[in-house]
Formats: sequence, structure tokens, C-alpha cells
Amino acid sequence: MRERWLRYRRRFGSRRTIVKDLRAGIVLGVESVPDGLAAGLLAGVNPLYGLNAYIVGTLFGAVATGSVFMTVQATGAMAVIVADVPEIRGPQAAGAMATMTIMAGIAMLALGLAGLGRLVRFIPAAVLIGFVNAVAVNIVLSQLENLTGFASASGNRLTRAVDTLLHLGQVSWLSVLVGAVTVLLILVLERTRIGALSMVVGIVVGSCLVLLLPEGSVSTISDVAEVERSIPQLSLPDFSLILALLVPALSLALVGLVQGAAISGSIPNPDGRYPNASADFRGQGIANIATGLLQGMPVGGSMSATALSRAAGARSASANLIAGIVMVLIVLLFAPLIGYIAMPALAGLLIIIGVRTFKPEQIVMVLKTGSVQIAVFLVTFALTLIIPLQYAVLTGVGLAVILHIARQSNRVRVKRWVFEPGGGLPWETAPPARLGAGETVILTPYGSLFFASADSFRQQLPTPDADASDAFVIVRLRGTDELGVTFLTMLRTYAKELRAAGATLMVAGVGPRVSAQLSATGVREILGEENVFVERPRLGDATLDAVAEAARRTTGED
Repeated sequence: MRERWLRYRRRFGSRRTIVKDLRAGIVLGVESVPDGLAAGLLAGVNPLYGLNAYIVGTLFGAVATGSVFMTVQATGAMAVIVADVPEIRGPQAAGAMATMTIMAGIAMLALGLAGLGRLVRFIPAAVLIGFVNAVAVNIVLSQLENLTGFASASGNRLTRAVDTLLHLGQVSWLSVLVGAVTVLLILVLERTRIGALSMVVGIVVGSCLVLLLPEGSVSTISDVAEVERSIPQLSLPDFSLILALLVPALSLALVGLVQGAAISGSIPNPDGRYPNASADFRGQGIANIATGLLQGMPVGGSMSATALSRAAGARSASANLIAGIVMVLIVLLFAPLIGYIAMPALAGLLIIIGVRTFKPEQIVMVLKTGSVQIAVFLVTFALTLIIPLQYAVLTGVGLAVILHIARQSNRVRVKRWVFEPGGGLPWETAPPARLGAGETVILTPYGSLFFASADSFRQQLPTPDADASDAFVIVRLRGTDELGVTFLTMLRTYAKELRAAGATLMVAGVGPRVSAQLSATGVREILGEENVFVERPRLGDATLDAVAEAARRTTGED
């Protein structure tokens, strides 16, 4: 019982921290209301889905994540992915949103329960940089309609942006004025003492400006949604849409987990320890399942909201609980006023977020790291702009894996070891192209010996002459934990090729796992038990044993 109480105290603070948590929670809660509505707008759904996601995600994330400070809310990247899912529009929209969000939550929860938080490190940085920066562009482009009042019928965001430029005569300049005033106020006020609430003040003032303009000249939230004084209601999933929503749900889970992992790895808990990424996976999964059931859109760890909470003085998870409660109170007390928020004002807020999400320095870094990274970045960036994001994410990861395999397979290098007659350390030279009679060649591979590298490895092995009697090729395998079927098959074929010419293949420094593989696959029988030398504690002993055995057979000594 005492241990549980201490754990509770570490997570939710004490009387000494409650004042700072209260202040941070109020700031985060007030700021999150327009931000949540903007997230729904960005996703192309009822803005209340975004606000509900902020409320439910923040509350459940405060309780369930391993990170004390992580704020779980709808993020810009996840909102743009949602916007590209056709099923979330039309008569089945509510069921589709619930299904997709719950599925993403189940995927996150399953990975967390399996302890697979470490998997995010296998996603190449070039993919993430290409995706995030293209998302930043998408955020800006997606808000041109709400900013200008011109609804383009063109295909994707890029072509709609071009179409808008070609029809400036049909733009509502009053809408542009409201958006511009909002952006200007936010940029000015964030440099003042009310900086933490600059977005709220900017949205309020921009929306009040609409009251001075002709009625109906600028759209507001009440034009697209009815805001009532109520907490999020139950929303049941539509199981008939599971297959159609599988890819976007997995993409949402992937993006949400990667963004959350950035928080896990950069913001320690109050005890100074960094949270377990798998625990954060579980917490985000639970938050998504709850959000999906309560009329919300997908959520994940939000770096901007977490940073805002910390900057406002948060000392424990109580700050996020208070923020969730503040959002609920604002909805219950001021719901009718939310309907007056101007859509161009929210668009201006999102454009600021999009511009600040774009990181040119990251792009420059990728462009300096090599052709493979550049290719992965460019393909991911381009696909994210022109195809639905859920496919762009998975395609970028798949391309990175393929290019990595291709690059690693070409990085296998084989060197020949040559020992001087007096002993001492060996010299490294290029392996010979041919193997003649009576020669002993010691070869050391560098690189990953997996299936794709087998052909490259074989091309660097010496080809035996027609008569290569009493010749030996000794391949060092020390440090190799496992060989694939392709590589084992290559060794078997090469051993037979040498034997046909009167030569012998030996393997030295064989570890327990590789030794078991040689036996199980029959390669050991082809090589001959006497040609397999297991690793020994001192480096090089197994190789010297093979060299001595080759010399003994060549000279015919017992």
C-alpha cells in the first residue's frame, strides 16, 4: 500500500506542487480549446472531434502513460492523415472515426504490452524528416480554403493551392483580413507577458472582428457544427469498415508512437529517469481507445503541448488532469460562444503551426548525408504531398528498408590475411581472384553477412584453378551470430566447387549459433567436421589452428 502511495505521489505531485500544476493546467487547458478545434478543422471533420480528442486524450494520457509530463492530444501530422481518409466523411463518418481511432489505439497498446517501444529507432530519420516537413507544407496548403473562402474543386492540396492563385478574383478578402489579423496578433502577443495565451487572444480578437463585418461574409464554427453544453458522448465503432481502415489506422499508430517517443527520449520524469517508451505506447493506446469511444479523433504524444505545459510550470501529471478539466468547464460554460469562432482565425493559427513545423535545417542535414538518405527523403517528401498520407508513411519506411538492404549488401568487404614467417600480427591485402594448387588463403569478411550480401561475398572469393590440389581457403566467421539460408547455401556450393578442384574450404571462429546452423542444414557434413574450427577465447587462435591443420595436410605430417 505504501509503495502504491509513493508511486501515486511521484506521478501526481503533492501540496507543494499543486499551485504550479494548477497554473500550468489552466494555461494548457485554455490554450487547448482553440487548438483542439483547429485540429478538427485540419482533419476536415467536425471541429468538435478535435476538441473531444484533446479533452479525452489529455485526461487518459495523464493517467496511463509512463511519462509524467506527456500531453496526449491530436497532432498536426495525425490530423492530416485523417483528412486523407475518405471513410470519415458521409453518413458513416461517426462510426468510421470511432473504428479508425480504436484500431490505432489497439495497435499502440499491443506494441506497448509486447515491450516493443525500442522499434521506433528502426524508422530512418530521413523518412521522418521528409514526412514531417511535407506535413508542414500540407498543413499550410490545407487551410487556404478556410483562409480565403474559395473552395477549389481540384484534386489534391498542391493543385488546389495553384487553383486558388488562379482565381484570386473569387477570394473573400474579408476572410483573408480576419486570418491576417489573427496571425499578426499571435506573432506580436507571444513576445509579451501573455505569450502563453497569445493564440487564445488572437483567435478571440480575430473572431470578434467578424461581428463588425457584414453578416455571413466570414464563416464561423456554427456554420459547420452545433456546439452544445455537454461532455463527449459515446460513439460505437463500425466493424464493417475494419479492412478499409486498417492501413490508415496503422499509419496513425506509427506516426503517433514516433512523436510520443520523441517526448519519452527528451523529457525525463520528476525522478530524473527517462520514461519507458513501451509504457508510453500503452498509455497512448488506452487514450486512443477512450477517444474513439467518446467522439474524438486519433491522438498521440504532443511535443508542443508538453513543452507548453512544462514552460507554464508543470511539476506532475496533475497539470494534464487539470487541463482536461478546464477544457470540460469551458465547453460546459461557454459552448454557445465557441460557435462564433471564425474559421479564418483558426486557419491562421494552423498556418503558423505549419510554418513552424517546417525545419529547413533538417533538410539541409539530410542533403549532406549521402545519396541513399537523399533518395529516401525526396521520395517520402514528394509522396506525402501528392498521395494520401497513410500510404506515404508506409511507402517511405518500405523504401528505406529496401535501400538499406541494398546498401548493406554492397558494403560487405573481404580481406586476405597474410602472416609473416616470423609470426606477429597479419597484414591485410585484397583477396586473390584465383586459387592455385598448394595455396592457403585466409579471408576475413567485414560487414553484415545476411541473405542479400551472399552474392557480393561470393564474388570476392577466389575461383579455384582446374587443378587446385592441396589448396585451402579459410574463412573467418568470428563475430557472426547467425547466417541465413541464402548464405549457408552459398558456402555449401563454394565448398563443393573447391572440392571438385582438389581444394578445401575451412571455416574458423565459428560461434555456438552458427555451429548449430551448420549442423542442422547439413553444411557441416559437406564441409567436413575436421574443417570447422569453433571460436576460442583468444582472438585468432581458431584461425591459427586452421592454418596449422592446412599445413599438416599439405606436408603430410601426422
